[in-house]
Amino acid sequence: MISERPPIQIRSAELIGALSHALDLTEGQPRGHCSRVCWMGMKLGKAINMPRYELSDLYYTLLLKDLGCSSNAARICQLYLTDDLKFKADFKTIDGSLSQALRFVLSHTGLESSMLDRIRAIVNIMKNGGEISRDLIEARCHRGADIARQMGFSDNVADAIQNLDEHWDGSGKPEGKVRREIPVGSQVALLAQVADVFFISQGQEAAIKEVSLRSGTWFDADLVEVFLGMSQLDEFWELLKSDDLEQRIMTLEPEEHIRLADQDYLDRVAKGFAMVVDSKSPFTAGHSERVAVFADLIAEKMGYEPSRRRWLRRAGLLHDLGKLAISNQILDKPSRLTEAEYAVVRTHPRISGEILAGIPAFKDIVPMAAGHHERLDGKGYPFGLYGEQISLDTRIITMADVFDSLSADRPYRKAMPIEQVLQIISKDLGKAFDERCFEALIKALQQTNLKAA
Repeated sequence: MISERPPIQIRSAELIGALSHALDLTEGQPRGHCSRVCWMGMKLGKAINMPRYELSDLYYTLLLKDLGCSSNAARICQLYLTDDLKFKADFKTIDGSLSQALRFVLSHTGLESSMLDRIRAIVNIMKNGGEISRDLIEARCHRGADIARQMGFSDNVADAIQNLDEHWDGSGKPEGKVRREIPVGSQVALLAQVADVFFISQGQEAAIKEVSLRSGTWFDADLVEVFLGMSQLDEFWELLKSDDLEQRIMTLEPEEHIRLADQDYLDRVAKGFAMVVDSKSPFTAGHSERVAVFADLIAEKMGYEPSRRRWLRRAGLLHDLGKLAISNQILDKPSRLTEAEYAVVRTHPRISGEILAGIPAFKDIVPMAAGHHERLDGKGYPFGLYGEQISLDTRIITMADVFDSLSADRPYRKAMPIEQVLQIISKDLGKAFDERCFEALIKALQQTNLKAA
């Protein structure tokens, strides 16, 4: 029997802080965006004397503010005919005025498409821009709130994430809430977000200027005044670039509200981030959860103990985190990928592993996440591992992943019947896939009454 590794105790803050880097990717932001927002936001929350219990909710709101951001990526690509990652990154630098919005649309829509397609897209956006913008933001905000609740966070955290894009003067979206209708956590998070975007892209003075310009419109003037007072200290900005920022952020969580991540919490967080990944494309909806299920079924047939199977399920849930760094222009492309595009796709297992490597509680699943596209003959990616260099755990995830990928719809083909899927896999046994995992998969399919050859 194959047993579980010893459990590792971890603070929830450490876990969420490390995984927030995955959210930076899907927003096209430089690594550490959510961490820097958390630093600024918590300093601001303390400066306005938020109660300690509210500071605890604010802490997680700031780290998880972008939980729903992957949910509108495919729609952005479809409507604007553009790279969703660059679109999102650049969109954060405009103030929402009509003139800036017009310039943004013209400079970001369909630049690599035919002239006719580009004109059609621009006309549609000009005609329906308000509704399109509201729908995109609503999808993002509501999805983020839903995931936060699934992960076990309070309604205060979920509501703050849901209202992130509301503005003080009522010009925000999706509901046009005004003033005190907007949760304080949302106001603090949005102000810190704007400050970080401009600080990283244009510097300290630009960040201060941009926040000031939005006083009374996007932000409560009193909140801006407090921020401006803090921003006069050079150390405030210097700390945002320090190498130990992530460690400093750990000290900002109110001590009396520190959470420890037990095994159930790890499961909820893994499922929550799987939802973030699977929301990125309509063609991968539910993929990570299905991989987790198939991996569990295979492992059961191979004699794994229930406790160790739990780790495999988490690996299945998190194996594709790196896809958040890839544009939907590539992920959802209906035709054959170019060599350059395929090279980008091949980076996603490595990125998955890099994100998870920063989390001691998930250290065991790094090889599975990073290696699920390796082959026994050494022709896989990203590292070209072969034979015994690939663990049995990883081989199980690989089998579950390829089975679900072939049996589900993709942009370039329809889902294949199970019999055809198994036939295709069987041709590569011993070369790409482990025969023991394949046999266990067939037994599992038979037991679950799915038709297998």
